Amino acid sequence: MQQRLDQLFAEDRAHFMHPSTHAHDHATGALPGKIIKGAKGIRIEDHAGKTYIDAFAGLYCVNIGYGRTEVADAIYEQAKELAYYHTYVGHSTDTIIELSSRIIDWSPAGMKKVYYGMSGSDANETQIKIVWYYNNVLGRPNKKKIISRQRGYHGSGIVTGSLTGLPSFHQNFDLPIDRFMHTVCPHWYRQAPAGMNEQQFVAYCVDELENLIAREGADTIAAFIAEPVMGTGGIIVPPQGYWAAIQQVLRKHDILLISDEVVCGFGRLGSKMGAQHYGIEPDLITIAKGLTSAYAPLSGVIVGERVWDVIERGSHEYGAMGHGWTYSGHPVCAAAALANLDILARENLTQNAADVGSYFGERLHAAFDTHPLVGEVRSVGMLAALEFMENKAERRPFDAALKVGPKMSAAALQRGVIARAMPHGDILGFAPPLVTTRSDVDEIVGIVREAVDEVAQSVLK
Repeated sequence: MQQRLDQLFAEDRAHFMHPSTHAHDHATGALPGKIIKGAKGIRIEDHAGKTYIDAFAGLYCVNIGYGRTEVADAIYEQAKELAYYHTYVGHSTDTIIELSSRIIDWSPAGMKKVYYGMSGSDANETQIKIVWYYNNVLGRPNKKKIISRQRGYHGSGIVTGSLTGLPSFHQNFDLPIDRFMHTVCPHWYRQAPAGMNEQQFVAYCVDELENLIAREGADTIAAFIAEPVMGTGGIIVPPQGYWAAIQQVLRKHDILLISDEVVCGFGRLGSKMGAQHYGIEPDLITIAKGLTSAYAPLSGVIVGERVWDVIERGSHEYGAMGHGWTYSGHPVCAAAALANLDILARENLTQNAADVGSYFGERLHAAFDTHPLVGEVRSVGMLAALEFMENKAERRPFDAALKVGPKMSAAALQRGVIARAMPHGDILGFAPPLVTTRSDVDEIVGIVREAVDEVAQSVLK
């Protein structure tokens, strides 16, 4: 057994290029890896037989938990009947037809059509092509710029990496490319000028957006893309009133709103989607992750009526839209999505995310509000984060070289809880599966408190 494991690790280091991984450290073995052998519920098991509570649901994606045989059975049955056929030129399957209707039912009012891909990144690539096509059909060839936000995450392609407002996704890739710009991150705790309360900070965010639009010219700006709650940028919960105020600006300047629901969609915030949670009225919506709970790769662009009407008009003028992916509407992935949506509905997991998520937030506040290293506790639904500060009274962060966030994550992992060290800050993030129970929450918070205390002892010396 050990010989086989050694061989697997050697082959992994030799041949597998891992995403977001230190290439040299992995190839030389300086970065120890894990081979995941199995999973059930909210727990995974590694090559050594050690189990971990996955308090990040993979990458925010395993909403229904691991080991759901209903989804595996649906994939198997679909693969036996029809493993694949393309959806070009009007071809379809009963599976993708049903799924499209179900997705529209999950969506806020005004949504019309669904276009499919395989990942959130390719879905946001599609979004930008649709937005540019939309304005070309309307005879507005200069209205093409896209506004995203600092610390927002929208993918790691060329266009989507440009949308992303995290420097590590730009470094050495010649990104962002032209037409993409970023406005202020709506994180009151870290971004608000001194002495500004949350209401004033919302006004500040609006002013910054207005100023950017004025500098660039509203007639050049096509769309604003944002996550209802920022994920990879640090699990940033927007201040009250933020979304209502931002939408007023976008409507005034005829700028399309793309709600990136890759993390927030399908119950994670305790609402069907983040749009319903915050009263967002988007023109376009991006979905992935929770659509299948990652049992199969599938993403979607949900197109609102306003945009669809222009696309349909464009087909009369220019013919078929020249955009497509080989696997758009893949029937096996669609079968996984339908089974996943069945479980979400049958087990009322959206409500569980609201109820247990609220309890999770309460327990985190109780455990960490007075901790000397924890500057902020933030949570909504099944998303939460702890942000660590060298001096919480002054909101002074640690020297990045100390890697306090990664140390917190490593200490939790050693004790059997997977929580993510978020980039660009000493932040420990949580996004547990929506099947998480209150007793699971108690176990997670208890273990994380031990981990934080251990790191605090070394940091505070």
